[in-house]
Amino acid sequence: MPRIVADWLADHVELPADLTTEQLAADLVRVGLEEEEIHAAAVTGPLVVGRVLAMTPEPQKNGKTINWCLVDVGPEHNATQIKGVDDADVPPGGARGVVCGAHNFGVGDLVVVSLPGTVLPGGFAIAARKTYGHTSDGMICSVRELGIGDDHDGILVLTRAGFAEADLTPGQSATELLGLGDEVLEINVTPDRGYAFSYRGVAREYAHSTGAAFTDKGLPTGAEPTATPDGFVVEVDDAAPIDGRVGCDRFVTRVVRGIDPSAPTPAWMKRRLEGSGMRSISLAVDVTNYVMLDLGQPLHAYDLAAVAAPVVVRRAAPGERLTTLDDVDRALDAQDLLITDSPDGARGSRVLGLAGVMGGESSEVSASTTDVLVEAAHFDPVSVARTARRHKLPSEAAKRFERGVDPRLPAVAAQRVVELLVELAGGTADPAVSDLDTTTAPTPIAFDVTLPSRTAGVPYTREQVVGTLAEIGCTVTGAGEVVEVTPPSWRPDLVEPATLVEEVVRIVGYDQIPSVLPAAPGGRGLTPEQRTRRSVARALADAGLVEVLSYPFMGPADLDVLGLPADDPRRTALRLANPIADDRPSMRTSVLVTLLETARRNVARGLDDVAVFELGLVTHPAPDAPAAPQLPVGVRPSEADLAALDAAVPPQPRQVAGVLSGNRVPAGWWGAGRPTDWTDALSAARTVAEVARTEVVVANDPTRMPWHPGRCARLELTDGRVVGHAGELHPKVVEALGLPARTAAFELDLSLLVEAADGEPVAARPVSAFPAAKEDFAFVVDAGVPAAEVEAAVVAGAGELLEDVRLFDVFTGPQVGEGKKSLAYSLRLRAADRTLSADDVRAVRDGVVKSAAEQVGAVLRG
Repeated sequence: MPRIVADWLADHVELPADLTTEQLAADLVRVGLEEEEIHAAAVTGPLVVGRVLAMTPEPQKNGKTINWCLVDVGPEHNATQIKGVDDADVPPGGARGVVCGAHNFGVGDLVVVSLPGTVLPGGFAIAARKTYGHTSDGMICSVRELGIGDDHDGILVLTRAGFAEADLTPGQSATELLGLGDEVLEINVTPDRGYAFSYRGVAREYAHSTGAAFTDKGLPTGAEPTATPDGFVVEVDDAAPIDGRVGCDRFVTRVVRGIDPSAPTPAWMKRRLEGSGMRSISLAVDVTNYVMLDLGQPLHAYDLAAVAAPVVVRRAAPGERLTTLDDVDRALDAQDLLITDSPDGARGSRVLGLAGVMGGESSEVSASTTDVLVEAAHFDPVSVARTARRHKLPSEAAKRFERGVDPRLPAVAAQRVVELLVELAGGTADPAVSDLDTTTAPTPIAFDVTLPSRTAGVPYTREQVVGTLAEIGCTVTGAGEVVEVTPPSWRPDLVEPATLVEEVVRIVGYDQIPSVLPAAPGGRGLTPEQRTRRSVARALADAGLVEVLSYPFMGPADLDVLGLPADDPRRTALRLANPIADDRPSMRTSVLVTLLETARRNVARGLDDVAVFELGLVTHPAPDAPAAPQLPVGVRPSEADLAALDAAVPPQPRQVAGVLSGNRVPAGWWGAGRPTDWTDALSAARTVAEVARTEVVVANDPTRMPWHPGRCARLELTDGRVVGHAGELHPKVVEALGLPARTAAFELDLSLLVEAADGEPVAARPVSAFPAAKEDFAFVVDAGVPAAEVEAAVVAGAGELLEDVRLFDVFTGPQVGEGKKSLAYSLRLRAADRTLSADDVRAVRDGVVKSAAEQVGAVLRG
């Protein structure tokens, strides 16, 4: 995020003398540049310039030598009496006694002194303290202690750091001199407004917000020299453009000869760079960074002696590598746009850098560089963005290029760099200039001046709309309602009428848009499916299950763990074009797939007793489904386009699934807990069907993975359509997922249940005031007969007097015979209009026994 130093911003726009950082942030917020953070002053307290008056080396027993110094820190801060120093030895104007362990300074040098009460970066408070036999009344500071660099080897001597001695006076504020008392505003810039990554752009926005006078220093003035025949030769050879866009459409070079490689970066420039979040490196590099921050044009400085003409801008060839300025050796991709040169006459054979991202080591400016080649180019945003992400290099240059840089800036920025190198490094501008320019002017936009009013609901006048567009730099022609708007070169985001509407609304003020609460239309509520979904979720939660949400993505490995056969329809999945994770590239075809992963994660973190459920969509693509059409933007699609799009969307039914493991009833003082088994999963599935008001039939299903072949129930509608399965998971699946033994699960097609639901309102059943009669039956049946079939036979035989039936015992053993089992049912009988007689109960009993014998071959157990 850009950091804004106020006095630098004032180079471009008129700022009030009493402007605070908070007010600056508020002014910029009005035009959409949000405050990220206000960085407080780095130093507080009395930090001053001091002149060393006396310096006495004192060897110590530990082998170290310290310096006992008398420092003039100005009349306001000097002391006329110094503890341990004879009054006769104190200078007439007074001084401060300071102990210092550094040796890179001497008598007469001007240094930075932090007096008692100063707080340096990192919360380091300075106080008078006794050390090495003296009372040190302050501290002489290094660059690192001041937080403006990493050098900790010696003291900061101001005259060696670029400050003129005539401008320095003992006692003056070093906080102001070094900019350490400045608050810095950090702002958040949206991706479509890359021009705000420069002081030029932020100043323009401040002028829009406040009406302050703005001077655009990024416009060509005519002082920039034009290309000459002897300019450094540059060629663009982009044989593999991205989406038809050539990677480089402008490349300007300038040459500055005879610079002083030892010339320091002036203090004012260093302070501005560091306040803006950039580290000072060397004068040539600092100048290019300074101009980039100032105008928004990334630049690069080469050691002219290390570059051989012609420079060729091309794509990478197979096997090429580059060691970038961060000392990382990188394998290059065929889509990487490169800056290359031609040593030994081999055209474009040596890679100098990644275009718009980062330069290479071979041609970087060094401490011996005297002749500099300045590059100012314009690169394709998509090409730069892909290269930066491919190599994980979010450089300052890449941040700007990928958001769009003004193509008219290269010549202006290059001229500014040349001027600074001539002024600060003593160089001479070479008259040779190259400017390879194939840029095109922005495309005009036909714009209806009434569109902003119709979009925002604010009555903007024609004058407001046209004036606002002109204020942001657009050229507006035409006299009617529809005008022609040509965006400025620094606004590549303005490409259609909607973007112009946004600018009008933004500049006039978002606060002008009224807040209107729309009236809620009557007669609308939840759909039957929405009501059912909510009821199912409440019922499962009431049953002790916890609702979770999982990502709806899966991979082949997730299905392999479940043991699905190769021809299982659940393996036919919709693959995403840009998946979040490479191992889960497809949309799920079963909620249970992702829910089991959630259960596994909980168990792995120590939660053995798991009971979770999820309601979610699944995707079932048809193998022969048509491809989705690419619809146009900016216009409403035709009915045929919408129909084709709808036909390409695969079915997405909603499922509900649950996983239960560990103890269903925990152990406690009341006794041992009850472990989860397959009946709990079946019970939960029955609850879902009951809440959905759908009658289901339960049957055994020995082939459905991932369930146990002997403990899996298939749930069907009365018309035979399968709506889901419930039961114990297969032991191999449980082992592969690391779940507790005998984990159970269920999965139902909730959309199908809703479709088959009885749409009639629920009728209240009258409560009978007559007593109930109870009868118990124990039937012996074949071991393979499902209990549900026996129960269905009991219900059919009991007739209308049956109020409730419950299975309360299952028994196997030699008493009932091999291959048999005993199922015991408890029936509650009641009539609505009378007390049941013995004959009524006998008739029900006979009917139940007869029906069970006929339908499932049950024999009443004696």
